Amino acid sequence: MQDRDADTNGRAAQVGIDARIGKPGAACFCGAVVLALNGPPEEMGYCHCESCRAYSGAPFGAYMLWKSEDVTITTGTELVGSFNRTGMSDRHFCRRCGGHLMTRHPDLGLTDVGAGAVHGIAFAPAVHLNYSEAVLRVHDGVPKLRDFPGEVGGSGERVAE
Repeated sequence: MQDRDADTNGRAAQVGIDARIGKPGAACFCGAVVLALNGPPEEMGYCHCESCRAYSGAPFGAYMLWKSEDVTITTGTELVGSFNRTGMSDRHFCRRCGGHLMTRHPDLGLTDVGAGAVHGIAFAPAVHLNYSEAVLRVHDGVPKLRDFPGEVGGSGERVAE
């Protein structure tokens, strides 16, 4: 099966996306929307909550978290759509390809960018969030929290793998 747009196929398209993003940065699946990421992430990890599972279509989501002011859209602003199901998370995506871009958490002043969309920063997860909702157990030695850290309103309770 071939993609409708030949310019988004294969390695040549990826090289073009990498050149437009800069390092560090992120982009949607087709590369039409590009994010600049200022400085290192505040945290990297996995979220096992029902919302992240449903949005990602996976057993858990992998995120890289920045202060919101450190994540800016540099290209393709007009193509960005958003959806907020829970009131806590504004999920942003590319309206052209449907690719996930970022999730803003206004009450926390934080924005997470899907680890798979980020270029130029190695993913080094430090925590599993909402592990009490996990549908796939992960035995990786990374700390697991029942919900969220205490400093952002969670219990901060660690649970076993």
